[in-house]
Amino acid sequence: MYYLHRIARYDQDGPKINSILEINPDAIFIAEALDYERKAKGVRGPLHGIPVVLKDSIETNDSMHTSAGTLELENHISSNDAFLVEKLRNAGAVILGKANMTELANGMSNTMWAGYSSRGGQVLNPYGDAQLFVGGSSSGSAVAVAANFTVLSVGTETDASILSPAVTNSVVGIKPTVGLISRTGIIPFTYSQDTAGPMARTVTDATILLGALVGVDKMDPATQKREGRVQQDYSIYLDSMGLKGAKIGVFNNASKGFYVSQEYDAGLFEDAIQTLNEEGALVIEDIDIPSFHKEWKRVVLHSELKHSLENYLSKLPSHLPVHSITDLIQFNKCNADKALKYGQNKLEEIVEFPNTLRNPDYLNAKLDDLYFSQTGIDFALKKYDLDAILFPSYIGSTICAKAGYPSIALPAGYKESGRPFGITLAGTAFSEGILIKLAYAFEQAIKQAIKHRKSPKLI
Repeated sequence: MYYLHRIARYDQDGPKINSILEINPDAIFIAEALDYERKAKGVRGPLHGIPVVLKDSIETNDSMHTSAGTLELENHISSNDAFLVEKLRNAGAVILGKANMTELANGMSNTMWAGYSSRGGQVLNPYGDAQLFVGGSSSGSAVAVAANFTVLSVGTETDASILSPAVTNSVVGIKPTVGLISRTGIIPFTYSQDTAGPMARTVTDATILLGALVGVDKMDPATQKREGRVQQDYSIYLDSMGLKGAKIGVFNNASKGFYVSQEYDAGLFEDAIQTLNEEGALVIEDIDIPSFHKEWKRVVLHSELKHSLENYLSKLPSHLPVHSITDLIQFNKCNADKALKYGQNKLEEIVEFPNTLRNPDYLNAKLDDLYFSQTGIDFALKKYDLDAILFPSYIGSTICAKAGYPSIALPAGYKESGRPFGITLAGTAFSEGILIKLAYAFEQAIKQAIKHRKSPKLI
């Protein structure tokens, strides 16, 4: 009830942060039942009674809709829980509601403002005015956690959609190895890069949520590659001494434009590096990642978006108004005053792509993506004998996304304007445990230095 009150007062009224798209009408009943179950039978799992908000692209078999922020799907009620939602319910979570997001996970328009959807409107950054960047498509999930409208949330990422809003809203976001968490029941963007991931105010909370989400799903082939590498309890990596003896490479070779952008703060980044040194890590500056500046071809994302979204829409119930991307485009044109504030040039571009994924340009680009991204990261880790790579803000998101490798975004201070600054730690496939160990030790160190995460001032 506390969180519902905060949502009413600050998210939907007052400053109108607008991170919550829909509330689960059964949330109070579920919470009461779990309270009784705790007394009668004991704790069901690690999330017993804990409120969790889901990105609006994650299906739930209840009274809530799953629309990816679109008007076309505002009446879509799934007949199944996403696999990860089953995992959450089994762990005892209370699904509190759905989070607003960038419409179609930023698959609508090149000019669409991050955090905007036709169905939900604009998500605001709780740390600043309406013009402050709110981060990628899981913006509602990040803001709901940052503003304390929920304990935990689940976002999804294709490229930066968890890391970006985590950094810009001063929360922890884990983008796991592709295949660690099932994608079944999530409105897709790509096959190669999509993954769900936890968001929370602390590394501990994000870690507990990660453990509840992982699992091998017979309906998702990506999860089957992790058989034998299952780690159900990541909390064993929460070691405050985890930085002692660790070897971390600092990547400073971003484009020049980044260093004058709002995403960067040289002083805060140097503070983060100093903290790593003080906690016993061996920090190697200015490492090289050979393929970092490679020009990644858009044909992979566009081809997979066309194929995956077309397939998803084709299976929707007959009473819904759209069953193809062509239907989406036409619906938006007929409702242009509400649906096309930023246009739909991305949809209009991909609708012309073939729907077979046999195009040689696509196949070659996909293989290039995997080869150059994975070998680039693994080369750097091996050459410098590293446990992880440190990036300022979320500039490493693309190469990690192409590789399907994990990253964790962490709060690392605030600029003079009050704008949050963050860092990202990244590693090779299924290195979540190592990243959590390093991230937790860093978080505990900055807590002691009174540089830890500040709550936004909701006025």
